[in-house]
Amino acid sequence: MEDKIALHETLELQGILTFKNLSLTKVATMKGLVGCEQLKEILNTEVTEGKNHVKELNQLLESRKIQL
Repeated sequence: MEDKIALHETLELQGILTFKNLSLTKVATMKGLVGCEQLKEILNTEVTEGKNHVKELNQLLESRKIQL
């Protein structure tokens, strides 16, 4: 596997990371407003998975060197 990613790929990853962070913030905020226990459980799962996705995206960006 190639150790480097192109600049445009880095920018795409950063865009995905920004979107995921925004989604995670929205879900975490909405979780406090929900009364249904089933929906709260779904949102809790989404927060947990979202945090893992953000961590993985950050690790991917940090581990790859940009190829110009």
